[in-house]
Amino acid sequence: MRSHRAVFFVAILLTSGGFLVPQHAYTQTSQVTNQEERTALQAQLDQIEKDIANNQGTLGTLQQQRTTLERDIAILDNKIRTAQLNIKQSDLTLSQLKGNITEKQKSIAQVDAKVSRSEESLAQLLRRTREIDDVSLTQLALGESLEDFFQDVDDFQSIQKALGESFVEMAALREDLAGHKAALEDKEDQAKKVRQVQVLAKQAVLEDEKKKQSILSATKGQEKTYQQLIAEKKLKASAIRAALFGLRDSGAIPFGTAYQYAKEASEQTGVRPAVILGVLRQETNLGENVGLCLLTNSPDKGDGKGKNTGRAFNQVMKGSRDVDPFMQITSELGLDPFAQVVSCPQSSGYGGAMGPAQFIPSTWMLYQDRLAKMTGQNPPDPWSARTAIFATALLMADNGADNGTRASERLAALRYFAGWAYATKPAYAFYGSGVMGYADQYQADIDILEGK
Repeated sequence: MRSHRAVFFVAILLTSGGFLVPQHAYTQTSQVTNQEERTALQAQLDQIEKDIANNQGTLGTLQQQRTTLERDIAILDNKIRTAQLNIKQSDLTLSQLKGNITEKQKSIAQVDAKVSRSEESLAQLLRRTREIDDVSLTQLALGESLEDFFQDVDDFQSIQKALGESFVEMAALREDLAGHKAALEDKEDQAKKVRQVQVLAKQAVLEDEKKKQSILSATKGQEKTYQQLIAEKKLKASAIRAALFGLRDSGAIPFGTAYQYAKEASEQTGVRPAVILGVLRQETNLGENVGLCLLTNSPDKGDGKGKNTGRAFNQVMKGSRDVDPFMQITSELGLDPFAQVVSCPQSSGYGGAMGPAQFIPSTWMLYQDRLAKMTGQNPPDPWSARTAIFATALLMADNGADNGTRASERLAALRYFAGWAYATKPAYAFYGSGVMGYADQYQADIDILEGK
């Protein structure tokens, strides 16, 4: 009996494959294999970042020059080249992230298999422990020699000790698996952000090309005619005020109304109205290109036109974080949760952001009391134009835009989009530059409205 138990115990340990495997041994081979490819990708990224920096320097110089047709065409050309470089940068960054995601997925599969083997070994240990524990000491003593009896006791204690160690090692494996999954989720979220920036860059190329052709067509290359167009624009205050300002997932309102809301929000937060409107314009541009979602308990029913309807909650939101807050928000507002538009997840990560300001439900809950106090709307509605503008201003202030410098405003916009941890990643830079470009346009319109 003693030898049978000892062999059984050793077999269990061997079939487990051993618990104490270095946690990151799985990725060493693939890291070596991919090192050359990563080095080449990084070299290309570094060069593109230098080119973008050079273009931005040129843009700054051009903007300081006197307004002329030649200057403004050069500015548009520079913006187009910069956006095209950002698109290339996004492609390279996505290639890097794709490799990282593949490695993380392999690591998860390997650790998951290790957990399964370990669970089976633990199950065997537990079954054997119960078998021994069910036999009384009297039965054991009467059924074999005294020497064998004490050896059985020793074996039982050894198995109990191994069981305790196995529980500790299993906990470590599960923690390692959770870490791999969190890292994968982080990489997938980064990839989603990069794709969104790429969408904005492609749209900017089209907009600037269209603007350039419009100027050239209207002026036929004549400086005098261009100066007349500039003068006429300064007389268009009423047209500017009446022009529609698009808001993501909430339609459009007159620009004059949007400016009034942003002006009120600015008085309470210290963030420039033009910057608030610039962020909302950038988010609206994203919304036009990445689709929208309605929620349902039935399977996905995408309409094939960029608008994805009928997705279940677990297909859109991170359940443990956002589903309950979303249901609470819509319930308090008396809204049908299945009739409210939210952002769609892209090929990876989560969606669920609400209204023009694009707050996820859990974040909206953190700002709810402050927004109620600022706007007088309680509970605050994320799909309300005025409340969304205040929400954007408040988050931008928390991100540092109330410092008033151009650098702090741009950084705050990047934090709005990517969070503090990733705000300085080069792959997201175009979002911040785009916000500031729109802010400049709106500031010019605001100056006309204010008679400056």
